[in-house]
Amino acid sequence: MAGTLLEPFAGWFARRGWVPRAHQLDVLAAARDGASVLLTAPTGGGKTLAGFLPSLVDLHEGPCPGLHTLYVSPLKALAADIARNLMAPVEEMGLSISVDTRTGDTSTAKRKQQKEAPPNILLTTPESLAVLVSQPEAASFFATLKAIVVDEVHALAGTKRGDQLALGMARLAVLAPGVRRIGLSATAAHPQALAAFVSDDGRGGGVRLVAVSGGAPPAIEVMLPEGRLPWSGHMGLASAPLVLERIRAAGMTIVFVNTRAQAELMFQELWKLNEETLPIAIHHGSLEPDQRQKVERAMAAGALRAVVATSSLDLGIDWGGVDQVLQIGAPKGVSRLLQRVGRANHRMDEASRAILVPANRFEVLECEAAIQGVADGELDGDAPRPGGLDVLAQHVLGVACAGPFLPEELYAEVRRASPYAELSRRDFRDVLEFVEHGGYSLQAYHQFRKLFRDSEGRVQVVGERVARQHRMNIGTIVEEPMIKVRLAGRGGGTLGEVEEYFVNGLVEGDTFMFAGRLLRFLRLRETWIEVVEGGGGEPKVPAYAGGRMPLTTNLAARVRAMLNDPATWPSFPEPVQEWLRLQKSLSRLPGKEGLLVETFPRGDVHFLVAYCFEGRNAHQTLGMLLTRRMERMGFQPLGFVATDYVLATWSAQPPTDVARLFEEDMLGDDLEAWMAESSMLRRTFRNVAVIAGLIERHHPGQEKSRRQVTVNSDLIYNVLRKHQPDHVLLRATRADAAGGLTDLGRIAEFLRRIQRRIRHVSLSRVSPLAVPILLEIGRESVRSGEGDDALLAEAETLVAEAMGEVAPPGPSPRRQEPRRVPADRRQGRLSLR
Repeated sequence: MAGTLLEPFAGWFARRGWVPRAHQLDVLAAARDGASVLLTAPTGGGKTLAGFLPSLVDLHEGPCPGLHTLYVSPLKALAADIARNLMAPVEEMGLSISVDTRTGDTSTAKRKQQKEAPPNILLTTPESLAVLVSQPEAASFFATLKAIVVDEVHALAGTKRGDQLALGMARLAVLAPGVRRIGLSATAAHPQALAAFVSDDGRGGGVRLVAVSGGAPPAIEVMLPEGRLPWSGHMGLASAPLVLERIRAAGMTIVFVNTRAQAELMFQELWKLNEETLPIAIHHGSLEPDQRQKVERAMAAGALRAVVATSSLDLGIDWGGVDQVLQIGAPKGVSRLLQRVGRANHRMDEASRAILVPANRFEVLECEAAIQGVADGELDGDAPRPGGLDVLAQHVLGVACAGPFLPEELYAEVRRASPYAELSRRDFRDVLEFVEHGGYSLQAYHQFRKLFRDSEGRVQVVGERVARQHRMNIGTIVEEPMIKVRLAGRGGGTLGEVEEYFVNGLVEGDTFMFAGRLLRFLRLRETWIEVVEGGGGEPKVPAYAGGRMPLTTNLAARVRAMLNDPATWPSFPEPVQEWLRLQKSLSRLPGKEGLLVETFPRGDVHFLVAYCFEGRNAHQTLGMLLTRRMERMGFQPLGFVATDYVLATWSAQPPTDVARLFEEDMLGDDLEAWMAESSMLRRTFRNVAVIAGLIERHHPGQEKSRRQVTVNSDLIYNVLRKHQPDHVLLRATRADAAGGLTDLGRIAEFLRRIQRRIRHVSLSRVSPLAVPILLEIGRESVRSGEGDDALLAEAETLVAEAMGEVAPPGPSPRRQEPRRVPADRRQGRLSLR
């Protein structure tokens, strides 16, 4: 233990009955030596206090005006929570230290006040930091900066927000030489990569690793719905009665779900059953800031019994009064599960209590595999990838908005940010040229000219208009264009935002669920819709693009291993064990390393079911490529559907020579042809173009509609593909495609692994393991829950068919020529009756 605490800090700890932990003193000692630190510790280990303690001590021993410490959080809610908790020791010790927050929710007046009189400690987000470093006053504002504290480093490294933050920290190292850094992380699957992220050389140099082990292991159990175990679906609404029972039996519960649509549905289901009107709230990122903050304050005050939440409450918020966490649906990763479990108790020496509530049979397997992963201490998640060139383009323009720069100096600066440590001169040159004039194919267009070089070779922004529009468009989270939801009438407030495409499908009188309320659509105004509460009919639920997290590679491998090892089956409930025994006897089980493919006829079509276990994103792309290859081989594919576990196609002709369908050259000509017409690649390009500043969504006094953004990006995409296929934004798009919505990198590894390990089983009827995917094909809407009578009847028919108790349906007496479906539109629905 290399550090000691003096008064008033020693007395403050003593009055609270605390003893400083060894890692808190180690971080303090490192700060006194001027060293940067990466601290990894279990939830509840006092990481946040460890991160701020050196700053509090430094400011007490040597008070100084201006900004001393910058705290960066991935969540606005986390920054606000830390500000509340940080004020407690400041006020109780009588320290003359000012603390404030700066996020997208901060008022204009407050921002002006901070600019004129910076607080000693400023809590912010990566986006707000990017705005601050783009200001002409950035050099003077950050001149006194001594420390940067980055919370939840693991949630930022390897993401575009992390790229943005790393570039921002590299800029701060120039504006405030010698600034030290502290990275805080609860989970660290790749600690050396996180150390590089925290370091000021981008390679981990000078960073002390402080790793805290131990802590009470979490107590995790699986809870199944009463009655039948669902075959398919992912909402978990059948378990709502049991969820409410658990809420009743505890003081405070966080009910985590995986999507915002699922949050709305589960909240409504709980509220229907909540006869005693227990105080239950909903919290997700599309709600108005005021509403989210109201829920957070109620949680902090202990006024709620439960909150239904998405990842908006995943990270580090110190809700010390939370008794238990319920995870509805499978967790998708061990690290993600640990993060959520850690919200309960939030104390290192006490076990966090969590209950996993799988929504279907495959999710039972995933939940049990995740529990085993936690027990084995196996953290998962991919290593951070190289930084995005689109994010770099945004940063280059931001630097120019703050003042002129020399390209060679900026290149050296950028390479000290870990995501860009290996950035080539060619990539930097091409990014700079793109920001200057759009690149070779676009330089004739005046609107793409944003930078110029003066006689000394310094790069400068063209004018204040460009700088102003840049600041309005800063950020790397590209969502679908959003429409405000407002209650009609005098005093009707704003409830939050839904995506524009959802609004386009509404007609007057339609009802939908949002913000925990049943709303009726009245009309669309310029950038908002007017609604009233109440209404009849079957309500819709807003869905949000990209909301589902894919199954991690490590957890998928665990599921395959457990399927292959009957010795692990006793951990599964009896219905799941029976399901697997039936599969083993009637077909075979998926292999640990290879690929099981089943084919069988049903009615007029032929099904191919591949048990890939590579996650929904990878399966959707694989489905596009697979049906393209099936068409070339004459099988006349009609469609496909993907889950996290399985990919199924249906075709007019029976697939044969299955191994050829999954050859590695699928990522050659098939991929190139698909990329030329794929709406998914166009969408990826649109996101890249928005981040890079090629397409500006926000303008003073106006918002671009989704259609305007899409039309503009599609036109530019076509021009670049034709005239400059190596354009830097097309390179950025392909890099994103390797790991984003298309997940090409994971597909490539999957195809490599399964070569010469493909087992094709030709069946006369559906297999037990294929029943869930066929039910997904038949599921018509998000409201067709697990209790739907027609779906239940279909499940019973399929199970009876799989067991040979009934014959599968034969072909129609008058077979028609199948309708051909374009390759990029084959994912869809098929009636199984």
